[in-house]
Amino acid sequence: MGLTALVLFLVCLGTASGNKNVLFLVVDDLRPQLGCYEGPHFPSPTHPKMHTPNLDALAKRSLLLTRGYCQYALCGPSRASVLTGRRPDSTHVYDLHHYWREVGGNFTTIPQCFKEHGYNTIGMGKIFHPGASSGDKDPISWSDGKPNIEFARYGKPYHDNNLVDAIPESKIHQNPLGETMLANHAIDTLKKVSNKAKSGQQNFFVAVGFHKPHTPWHFPAKYLSYYPTHSVKPPSNMYPPKNMPLVAWHQFDNLGNHDDVKALHLHSVGKVGFSFPNDTVVKLRQAYYSCASWIDDEIGRILKTLEDEGLADDTIVSFWGDHGWALGENGEWEKQTNFEIGTHVPFMVRVPGLTDHGIKTDKLTELVDLFPTLVEAAGLPKLNRCPANGHSVRVCAEGDSMVPLMKNPNDGNWKQAAFSQYSHHVDGHGSFMGYTVRTDRYRYTEWPQYDFNRHQPDWDKEQGAELYDHQTDPWETENKANDPAYHGVRQKLRGELRAGWRNIGNHGETLIG
Repeated sequence: MGLTALVLFLVCLGTASGNKNVLFLVVDDLRPQLGCYEGPHFPSPTHPKMHTPNLDALAKRSLLLTRGYCQYALCGPSRASVLTGRRPDSTHVYDLHHYWREVGGNFTTIPQCFKEHGYNTIGMGKIFHPGASSGDKDPISWSDGKPNIEFARYGKPYHDNNLVDAIPESKIHQNPLGETMLANHAIDTLKKVSNKAKSGQQNFFVAVGFHKPHTPWHFPAKYLSYYPTHSVKPPSNMYPPKNMPLVAWHQFDNLGNHDDVKALHLHSVGKVGFSFPNDTVVKLRQAYYSCASWIDDEIGRILKTLEDEGLADDTIVSFWGDHGWALGENGEWEKQTNFEIGTHVPFMVRVPGLTDHGIKTDKLTELVDLFPTLVEAAGLPKLNRCPANGHSVRVCAEGDSMVPLMKNPNDGNWKQAAFSQYSHHVDGHGSFMGYTVRTDRYRYTEWPQYDFNRHQPDWDKEQGAELYDHQTDPWETENKANDPAYHGVRQKLRGELRAGWRNIGNHGETLIG
């Protein structure tokens, strides 16, 4: 190990005495349609706002990031990015099959860093994506050296092949659902670690990952009461953006494999131009919303335990979703795109003594900002910025600590852009990486051919570009990339996109929009 790598590695060694605990909450496939998300960056809210009183209450004591973005709209790559603090082109994880320690570098994760700093790190549910993409949940990250318990597959009596299943209470009493079992385990865990944390013997880092509202949408039927049919509408932008390059499309044909969808006898599910009947759209949205409200209740029980155990004043709480989720917007369903609906995530961090009265910022933030934020907020030594060739450096950050935004949510020195990416294969043409830069006003994407062996784009071989003006078109209904009126804007954004995250934003250059 070189001197630089050794110094950076030592950043995460030490004892946890006197530092804050961490409760690390993550939810799969959750879009930022929570009750606490409203304002100018949610110009045409879908119907209705989801019923999420517990997360709304947490937001009132947190730094709420109204414009937080994932780096890759797929579970495995997004989680690898967040948990290592590196972007996908550093982790080299673009699918559900590759492990960053094998293809990117032996990067220290957030829980591993806290463990090496003396914390008792305990994980449960879906934190890392299970299986090959995390070496089976990255055992080295946890204090007991064992992968975290996965509850998503519990409650098998309900796992039929229907996309939607509203389960009555009588059945739930006989067979508790997995997400409820996960919350119960989290509550028991907090009670077990409470005494050592309060006495100063050992801080904890407890990570809890909920699977819902990931499909299939099986949930307690009582949550449908929040979403009567008359209150739920199809989205206003149910069609693909005008002038959209075909490479930008995610074909969601796997939704057609569920028995209740098959029974509709629909054709071409997932292809460009397909749309579900309006009554089906409403039913699917009701089911998704119900799952989200159920998870909100389970999170509320966990947060109440923090209060009841006397831990709330000494525990940082972070909450994030791994990517967005489309419910018919742009004609899309699921994730796996570079559209706003696929990359915009719910994101908040509570730091006792710093965010107690609630802070909301419209600054552009990214999930890679979470690692350096938690480290600084917990009282650990700050992380250094990763060098350009940082694959041999175990501990560093490719994001920025958001602690300055907790002190000044309008910080003029904060980054002015967020970067996302997603790859699509085009039959007969090869694989292409969609690189996106999101500025205050615009979302600009280019789709160059991508060499997965060399991990490099060929900017001279493109399958198209996208430019959406959020000032005039917040739902991205028309691609302006080839509009002569936007020629100068596109040229400017192209330069900034290709310059990359290291060379713009909070490094002094001015972004357009």
